[in-house]
Formats: sequence, C-alpha cells, structure tokens
Amino acid sequence: MIHTLICSIGGLMIVRDSTPSLYRSLPYDTRRDLVPVSLINLVADVLVVNPEVPATSVRELIDLARRQPRGLIYASAGNGTLNHLAPELLKSMAGVDMVHVPYKGALAALNDVVAGRGQVYIGALASAVPQVKAGKLRALAVTGARRSAVLPDLPTMAEAGVPGYDVNAWYGLLAPGGTPAGVVDRIQRDVARIGREPAFERMLAADGNEPVLGTPAEFATFLDREIGKWRRAVLDAGAVVD
Repeated sequence: MIHTLICSIGGLMIVRDSTPSLYRSLPYDTRRDLVPVSLINLVADVLVVNPEVPATSVRELIDLARRQPRGLIYASAGNGTLNHLAPELLKSMAGVDMVHVPYKGALAALNDVVAGRGQVYIGALASAVPQVKAGKLRALAVTGARRSAVLPDLPTMAEAGVPGYDVNAWYGLLAPGGTPAGVVDRIQRDVARIGREPAFERMLAADGNEPVLGTPAEFATFLDREIGKWRRAVLDAGAVVD
C-alpha cells in the first residue's frame, strides 16, 4: 500500500503555524490536517557577526545593541524565515533592538554581512563555518540547547547569556489527517530503524545534525512547543507575510 507523507522543514512549518499573526490566511491547519509521524533531526544555527563589530561574545553584542538602539543591522533570507525570526526572538529575550534587512535568500544575506553591509546573522552552520574559519566572520554562539560537534568550543546562546534560548532547524515526517494510527506507528518504527544505521548517523553528523527519531506523541509535543515559541516571536516582531 502507498502512503503520502510530507517531509517538513521545521522553520517553514512552524512559521506558517504562527497564523494569524504572520500569514493573513492559509488553506490548512497543520495540527488539524496533518498527523505527526516522527521528528528526524535537529540542527542548531550559529550567531555570527562581521569582524568589525566590537563584540567577541553574545553578552558584548547585547551590551553594544543596548548602547546603540537600532544601530546594528541583521540580515535574513527574507521575511518570515527562520533566520529572520531567530534574531527577533533574541531581541525579545535580551531586550534589544536591531534593524532587520531581508534578502532574497540566505547566501545573499550572509555575503552582505561578510562584506560589512550588515553586522549580524543567524544561519546554518554549513554555510557560515567556512567564513568563520577564513576569518571573514566571527562566531559568537550556537543557537541550540547543546553545543555543536562542528564548533565544540563555541558556547550555546543560553551559556553565553540568554537563558532559555533554544532555536534549531529540523526535519520531520507528517502524514495526512485521518491516517490510521497503526500505519503511523509502522512508518515511525521504519524511520527509527533507518535512523540507527551508522551511515545515516554519519551523514547527519557531518553537518552538525543531531538525530532525534522519537515517537508520534513526542513529535506532537515538540510541534506544540515550537508553535508557541514562534508565535511569540512573530507577535513581538510584528511580522506579516501576504
């Protein structure tokens, strides 16, 4: 028997679930119309700054932003993206204000921070780390709850002075609403089996991914927590996407 599944990119799914504050209208409701099957992985982003920014830690960056309200520009891949809302969450939790400049894609945003036309960026480790190693960016912290194997000496945001900050990109599998529980459980067991294979684990680890592969109930709890977190960030930012 053939079953239809969606492999969701977490940022897109959760940002879209922040309605009605972000999207004016949507033809579906994720928690009503889709059934969680399994979270697959978490991968933290990294907070980087242009080397000309006089901050070598998250605490120094926060202090700088407080001394210069709206004096720092943070770049993103576009309105409503994860690297738009991750800095908005930082602004809210740290009580600072920075100017958002959206670009048409993450690479354009990252390149302008390298060039000094922006000062701050939160984005994927895979794209930012080469620039950090080349000395073109300064890494201040990873955004997840645990340190990354890619940059093991870099603190988390919580360790660096923003308690409770925990932002990850993730992938997860969901099925159409009404899919029988037995089918969902069988697919989840197959996904968990694949996830334990060494080749799969090595592939994830190469880019700093952390395998998760929990149960449907655990994924549902995770989704609800993420939806609440991003709804707060959207409301605080006043972000709207048509």
